[in-house]
Amino acid sequence: MEPTKVQLSEKDMPRQWYNLAADLPHPPPPPLGPDGNPVSPDMLAPVFPMNLIEQEMCTDRWVDIPEEILGLLSLWRPSPLYRARRLEQLLDTPARIYYKNEGVSPPGSHKPNTAIAQAWYNKQFGIESLTTETGAGQWGSALAFACALVGLECKVFMVRISFDQKPFRRLMMETWGATCVPSPSPETKAGRDVLERMPDTPGSLGIAISEAIEAAVTDSSGKTRYSLGSVLNHVLMHQTIIGLEAKKQLKLLGERQPDAVIGCCGGGSNFAGLAFPFVADKIAGADISIIPVEPTSCPTMTRAPYAYDHGDTAEMTPLLPMHSLGHGFIPPPIHAGGLRYHGMAPLVSLAIVEGLLEPRAYHQLECYRSAVDWARTEGFIPAPETSHAIAATIDEANKAKEEGKEKVILLNWSGHGLMDLTGYEAFFSGKLHDYPLPDEDLQESLNALKDLPKPQVG
Repeated sequence: MEPTKVQLSEKDMPRQWYNLAADLPHPPPPPLGPDGNPVSPDMLAPVFPMNLIEQEMCTDRWVDIPEEILGLLSLWRPSPLYRARRLEQLLDTPARIYYKNEGVSPPGSHKPNTAIAQAWYNKQFGIESLTTETGAGQWGSALAFACALVGLECKVFMVRISFDQKPFRRLMMETWGATCVPSPSPETKAGRDVLERMPDTPGSLGIAISEAIEAAVTDSSGKTRYSLGSVLNHVLMHQTIIGLEAKKQLKLLGERQPDAVIGCCGGGSNFAGLAFPFVADKIAGADISIIPVEPTSCPTMTRAPYAYDHGDTAEMTPLLPMHSLGHGFIPPPIHAGGLRYHGMAPLVSLAIVEGLLEPRAYHQLECYRSAVDWARTEGFIPAPETSHAIAATIDEANKAKEEGKEKVILLNWSGHGLMDLTGYEAFFSGKLHDYPLPDEDLQESLNALKDLPKPQVG
């Protein structure tokens, strides 16, 4: 019997994270403060601990993973690499499809790879409590889990539409000891301001970020910091353990370099975690299509400009160089809550500008159809976010069939959908619809960028 999956032993876990910033053709433009000058480490100190700020600004290619973090990650890592043989049979494709199963972590997604690291570094710095935001609830539940293991308090501001749609995610957070509140909330000035203007708003990640940062920086004890689940350089770096493991697993199978590497992309973390080690190969000359996938309702990479913008609605964050729909963007209430962020990670954005990535956008219904095909062949029920990567994978497999080529396709199966079954129920009952972003709404949202500086590359 040919193997269905490849398991590495704990001793084979990567001992270092990979930092793409060291290898990009041009250095990333710096984050800017309100005065238009580059942000200094001390300006970030009220928000993040200095040990993580150092990682954020690091340009070393490799960063050692502390043994204590490896010990915590070993609860579920290394994660298995699967061959999607049954999906291949359904599609009748000559392509070989492999997927990294990140749904085996206790919270059920890739998110704990950085949640564990961030909680540990905060604890080492003397921090006692973390605040954060969450969209679909995957990040909030991951940080709640990590804080429980490390011994920190945790407060999560959850985008209101997801808070209503996904009650079991909230219950996961509470089981791990975290406090979860719907955002916008009356607990912060940022939340109260939004509720005054838009009392019925579904919320957004930008609003929830504003609330979480405000809650951290206004703690008079100085023992609270903010934690972000995507976008920032150190977060993406922590996730590269995914791609580094996948390289070892493909080699054990005797497999060649992938022809396509695919991941869904909201803020950039799970895509970068799988893809960045392969982006390094592409920079070195490898012929690989590297495809980040987003929803058509939130087309950050495929329709938004590369610009400086705030990471949050209340403009509390520095200006980041990224593809952005505008920090005031309120996305439609699609079920892929983790893909509703207005911006894209600066490193992912720069890799797009450099021509290293090939972003795509898919409609919600096509993604759900792809997810159902996956569940009925591979068995695992995907998160709505993950379904976007599956839709692109199916397209690539069909393309291989049309061309009569044996291709190797690798995707990040970033999380299970067992907490998202109400979305499947809505799909089966015909209540879901596609929400392509109208051009007039896009242009109105982009007005927030017109007076901001433009990033210069090269």
